[in-house]
Amino acid sequence: MSITSNKPHAAEPVGFHSPQSPRGLMPSLAVLALVMFASYAGLGQVLLPNQLAAIDVAHKVQNLTLISSASFVFTLLTQPIIGSFSDRTRSRMGRRAPWIMIGGAVGALLLVGIGSLTSVVWVAIFWIVLQVSLNAVQGPFTAIIPDRYPRNRRGVASAMFGIGTAIGLTLGVVVAGQLAAKLGIAYAVFGGLILVATLLFVLLNRDFSSKGVEAAPITFRSLFAGLWISPRKHPDFAWAFAARFFFILGYFMVLFFELYLLTDYVGLPLAQANQTIGILAIVNLATTLPAVLIGGIVSDRIGRRKVFVYIASALVAIGFLIPLLLPTVAGMAIMSAVSGIGFGLYTACDTALMTEVLPRDGAAAGKDLGILNVATNLPQALSTVAGGVLISALGYRALFVCGVVFVIIAVFALRPIKSVR
Repeated sequence: MSITSNKPHAAEPVGFHSPQSPRGLMPSLAVLALVMFASYAGLGQVLLPNQLAAIDVAHKVQNLTLISSASFVFTLLTQPIIGSFSDRTRSRMGRRAPWIMIGGAVGALLLVGIGSLTSVVWVAIFWIVLQVSLNAVQGPFTAIIPDRYPRNRRGVASAMFGIGTAIGLTLGVVVAGQLAAKLGIAYAVFGGLILVATLLFVLLNRDFSSKGVEAAPITFRSLFAGLWISPRKHPDFAWAFAARFFFILGYFMVLFFELYLLTDYVGLPLAQANQTIGILAIVNLATTLPAVLIGGIVSDRIGRRKVFVYIASALVAIGFLIPLLLPTVAGMAIMSAVSGIGFGLYTACDTALMTEVLPRDGAAAGKDLGILNVATNLPQALSTVAGGVLISALGYRALFVCGVVFVIIAVFALRPIKSVR
C-alpha cells in the first residue's frame, strides 16, 4: 500500500470511481456502525469506569476525567487526518479498506491487552491509542456513503448507519454491563467483534483498485492546511458544521445529565434512578429506530433533507420543554419518546445532508467528513462542561432551556444552505 503518487500536479484523486454498491452494503453499514458505537458506549460508559474503580476507587472520578479528556485531545483531529490519508491511499483494495482493516486490527489487539492492566498510566496509554484506532476506522467508514451511493440514495444509506448507531449505543451498555465482572473477557469480546466486523465489511463490499489513480503527495503543510475549509469559498459546508455543532451540543447537554435529572430534579432515590434510566433508554430507542428508517426513505423519495432536520429540531425542543411542565418520571419518559423521534429524523437526514455539502463534490470525502465529525465529537465533550456550569449556576431547569435554545440555533444555521433542499 502506498500513500502518494509520483504525479504531484493532481490536487485531489482524479478519475476514481467506486463500484456500484452491492446489495449487502446497506445491512453492512448498519452492522459495522452497530459494532463501532456499541464499543464506544460499552467501553467508555461501563468497562473503563469499572477498571479505574478497581485500580484506585478513591480517585476513580479524577482518573476517568483525566483519561477521557486526554483521549479527546488526541482523537479530535484523527478522523480528518486519517480521512485525508485515505483519500490518497493507493492499493488494490481501494482507498478506504486498508484503513478500516488496520484500525480494526490495532483496536482489537489493544482490547485484548487492556483488561489485564493494573496501572492507571498504562490504561491511559492503551486507551488513547485504542480511541485513535477506532476513529481511524470511523473516518474512512463514513466516507463509504458518498463513495458508493448517488445523492438520491444517501438518505436510506444514512438511515442504515443511524439504525446501527442507535442500537449499538444501547446494546453496548447492556452487553458491557453483563460482562463487567470479568473485565479481561469483556474487553476481548468487544475486540473480537471489532476485528470480525471490520474484516467482513471489507471482504463483502470490495472496492476497485486505486493503484493507478493520481494524487498529490502529502506534506505536513498540505495536510494541516487541508484541515481548514474556507467559509467564504464553501459557505454551505461552514453552515452545515455550525448546524450540527449546535444541535449535538443542545441534545447531549440534556442526555448526559439524565441520571442526575432523575435524582436531583425528579427526586428519585439513586437505585430507582438507575433502573429508570434504562427504561428511558429503551423508550428513546423504540421511537428513534422507526424515525430513522422513515426519515431516510421519505427524504430520498422527495429529494429533501433540510425540512426533516427542521422537524427533528422542533421535536427535540418540544421534548425538552415537557419536563419543565411535568417534572416527573412520566414527563421524562414523554421527553425520551418525543426527542427520540426527533433524533431519529435528524440522524437519518443530517448524515445525508453532510455528504451533499462537501467541497469539490466529495473529491476529498474522507478528510471533509472527518472535519464535519469534529462537529459531533467537540460539542459532546463540551456539553458536560457547559451543562455542569449551568446546573451549578442556575439549576436543572436551565439545562432544558439551553438545550432548546441550542437546537433552535441549529435551525437558523441550517437555513442559509443553498446546495441542499
